[in-house]
Amino acid sequence: MVQIAVAGSGDSELIPEAERKARTFARALPLDVILLTGGKGGIMEVVSEEFRKRGGTVVGVLPGDEEGNPYSSVRIKTGFNPVGRSVVLVTSADVLVVLGGGSGTMVEALMAYNLGIPVVVLTGTGYRSDELRVLAKDGFFDHRKRAKVAFTERPEEAVELALGLARS
Repeated sequence: MVQIAVAGSGDSELIPEAERKARTFARALPLDVILLTGGKGGIMEVVSEEFRKRGGTVVGVLPGDEEGNPYSSVRIKTGFNPVGRSVVLVTSADVLVVLGGGSGTMVEALMAYNLGIPVVVLTGTGYRSDELRVLAKDGFFDHRKRAKVAFTERPEEAVELALGLARS
Protein backbone atom coordinates (compact mmCIF):
# COMPACT_ATOMS: atom_id res chain seq x y z
CA MET A 1 0.00 0.00 0.00
CA VAL A 2 1.31 3.43 -0.97
CA GLN A 3 1.77 6.00 1.79
CA ILE A 4 1.45 9.58 0.57
CA ALA A 5 2.46 12.32 3.00
CA VAL A 6 1.30 15.87 2.51
CA ALA A 7 3.03 19.02 3.67
CA GLY A 8 1.07 22.22 3.93
CA SER A 9 0.33 25.35 5.87
CA GLY A 10 -1.16 25.02 9.32
CA ASP A 11 -2.60 28.54 9.10
CA SER A 12 -6.15 28.92 10.40
CA GLU A 13 -6.96 31.26 7.51
CA LEU A 14 -5.77 29.69 4.29
CA ILE A 15 -5.12 31.26 0.94
CA PRO A 16 -8.35 30.38 -0.94
CA GLU A 17 -6.60 28.98 -4.03
CA ALA A 18 -4.43 26.69 -1.89
CA GLU A 19 -7.48 25.44 -0.02
CA ARG A 20 -9.34 24.76 -3.27
CA LYS A 21 -6.38 22.87 -4.71
CA ALA A 22 -5.90 20.87 -1.51
CA ARG A 23 -9.55 19.79 -1.50
CA THR A 24 -9.34 18.81 -5.16
CA PHE A 25 -6.15 16.82 -4.47
CA ALA A 26 -7.85 14.90 -1.64
CA ARG A 27 -10.89 14.14 -3.81
CA ALA A 28 -8.62 12.75 -6.55
CA LEU A 29 -6.67 10.40 -4.25
CA PRO A 30 -7.54 6.73 -4.71
CA LEU A 31 -8.92 5.14 -1.56
CA ASP A 32 -6.29 2.39 -1.53
CA VAL A 33 -3.54 4.80 -0.38
CA ILE A 34 -2.76 5.84 3.17
CA LEU A 35 -2.68 9.60 3.62
CA LEU A 36 -0.14 10.88 6.15
CA THR A 37 -0.47 14.43 7.47
CA GLY A 38 0.95 16.54 10.27
CA GLY A 39 -2.44 16.00 11.90
CA LYS A 40 -3.18 19.58 12.79
CA GLY A 41 -5.15 22.45 11.17
CA GLY A 42 -4.98 24.39 7.93
CA ILE A 43 -4.13 22.45 4.77
CA MET A 44 -3.62 19.29 6.86
CA GLU A 45 -7.16 19.46 8.18
CA VAL A 46 -8.72 20.30 4.80
CA VAL A 47 -7.05 17.33 3.09
CA SER A 48 -7.84 15.00 6.00
CA GLU A 49 -11.50 16.01 6.01
CA GLU A 50 -11.96 15.52 2.26
CA PHE A 51 -10.17 12.18 2.12
CA ARG A 52 -11.72 10.78 5.29
CA LYS A 53 -15.31 11.65 4.31
CA ARG A 54 -14.76 9.56 1.15
CA GLY A 55 -13.70 6.61 3.31
CA GLY A 56 -9.94 7.03 3.08
CA THR A 57 -7.48 6.25 5.86
CA VAL A 58 -5.75 9.30 7.33
CA VAL A 59 -2.80 9.04 9.71
CA GLY A 60 -2.09 12.19 11.70
CA VAL A 61 1.54 12.38 12.85
CA LEU A 62 1.33 14.88 15.68
CA PRO A 63 3.84 16.90 17.66
CA GLY A 64 3.90 16.40 21.42
CA ASP A 65 0.78 14.81 22.83
CA GLU A 66 -1.67 16.93 20.85
CA GLU A 67 -5.03 15.56 19.72
CA GLY A 68 -4.92 17.23 16.31
CA ASN A 69 -7.85 17.64 13.97
CA PRO A 70 -10.90 15.36 14.17
CA TYR A 71 -10.39 13.75 10.74
CA SER A 72 -7.44 11.46 11.41
CA SER A 73 -8.32 7.75 11.39
CA VAL A 74 -5.15 7.12 13.42
CA ARG A 75 -3.26 9.60 15.59
CA ILE A 76 0.43 9.13 16.28
CA LYS A 77 1.45 11.38 19.17
CA THR A 78 5.20 11.55 18.64
CA GLY A 79 6.15 13.47 21.77
CA PHE A 80 8.47 15.53 19.55
CA ASN A 81 8.44 19.21 18.68
CA PRO A 82 7.10 20.06 15.19
CA VAL A 83 10.50 19.55 13.53
CA GLY A 84 10.95 16.13 15.15
CA ARG A 85 7.41 15.26 14.14
CA SER A 86 8.32 16.10 10.56
CA VAL A 87 11.07 13.46 10.61
CA VAL A 88 8.49 10.79 11.51
CA LEU A 89 6.04 12.06 8.89
CA VAL A 90 8.56 12.24 6.07
CA THR A 91 10.38 8.98 6.76
CA SER A 92 7.05 7.14 6.84
CA ALA A 93 6.17 8.28 3.31
CA ASP A 94 6.74 6.73 -0.10
CA VAL A 95 6.33 10.23 -1.57
CA LEU A 96 5.76 13.72 -0.16
CA VAL A 97 3.32 16.14 -1.79
CA VAL A 98 3.67 19.84 -1.01
CA LEU A 99 0.23 21.49 -1.06
CA GLY A 100 1.29 25.03 -0.20
CA GLY A 101 3.00 26.45 2.84
CA GLY A 102 5.87 28.30 4.38
CA SER A 103 9.16 27.40 6.03
CA GLY A 104 7.97 24.24 7.81
CA THR A 105 6.48 22.90 4.58
CA MET A 106 9.65 23.68 2.67
CA VAL A 107 11.84 22.06 5.34
CA GLU A 108 9.77 18.88 4.97
CA ALA A 109 10.25 18.97 1.17
CA LEU A 110 14.01 19.36 1.49
CA MET A 111 14.16 16.71 4.22
CA ALA A 112 12.30 14.22 2.01
CA TYR A 113 14.63 14.95 -0.90
CA ASN A 114 17.72 14.58 1.30
CA LEU A 115 16.43 11.18 2.47
CA GLY A 116 15.79 10.01 -1.09
CA ILE A 117 12.01 10.34 -0.92
CA PRO A 118 10.44 11.79 -4.09
CA VAL A 119 8.65 15.13 -3.83
CA VAL A 120 5.73 16.56 -5.78
CA VAL A 121 5.09 20.29 -5.42
CA LEU A 122 1.66 21.69 -6.21
CA THR A 123 2.25 25.23 -7.44
CA GLY A 124 -0.01 28.22 -7.92
CA THR A 125 -1.11 28.08 -4.28
CA GLY A 126 0.03 31.58 -3.33
CA TYR A 127 2.37 30.23 -0.64
CA ARG A 128 6.16 30.55 -0.62
CA SER A 129 6.49 26.83 -1.34
CA ASP A 130 5.55 27.70 -4.94
CA GLU A 131 9.10 29.05 -5.24
CA LEU A 132 10.69 25.63 -4.65
CA ARG A 133 10.74 25.33 -8.44
CA VAL A 134 13.66 27.79 -8.46
CA LEU A 135 15.76 25.29 -6.50
CA ALA A 136 14.90 22.35 -8.77
CA LYS A 137 15.63 23.65 -12.24
CA ASP A 138 16.60 20.19 -13.48
CA GLY A 139 14.10 18.15 -11.42
CA PHE A 140 16.41 17.84 -8.40
CA PHE A 141 17.13 20.14 -5.46
CA ASP A 142 20.90 19.76 -5.82
CA HIS A 143 23.76 18.11 -7.68
CA ARG A 144 23.42 14.82 -5.76
CA LYS A 145 20.13 13.97 -7.46
CA ARG A 146 18.88 12.02 -4.44
CA ALA A 147 15.20 11.95 -5.43
CA LYS A 148 13.01 13.24 -8.23
CA VAL A 149 11.18 16.53 -7.64
CA ALA A 150 8.13 17.18 -9.82
CA PHE A 151 5.97 20.28 -10.17
CA THR A 152 2.41 20.84 -11.35
CA GLU A 153 -0.34 23.42 -10.98
CA ARG A 154 -3.05 20.77 -11.29
CA PRO A 155 -4.09 18.82 -8.16
CA GLU A 156 -5.23 15.80 -10.18
CA GLU A 157 -1.84 15.63 -11.88
CA ALA A 158 -0.15 15.92 -8.46
CA VAL A 159 -1.95 12.70 -7.50
CA GLU A 160 -0.82 10.97 -10.71
CA LEU A 161 2.77 12.12 -10.25
CA ALA A 162 2.80 11.07 -6.59
CA LEU A 163 1.51 7.60 -7.39
CA GLY A 164 4.01 7.17 -10.20
CA LEU A 165 6.96 8.32 -8.12
CA ALA A 166 5.92 6.26 -5.10
CA ARG A 167 5.79 3.11 -7.18
CA SER A 168 9.06 3.69 -9.06
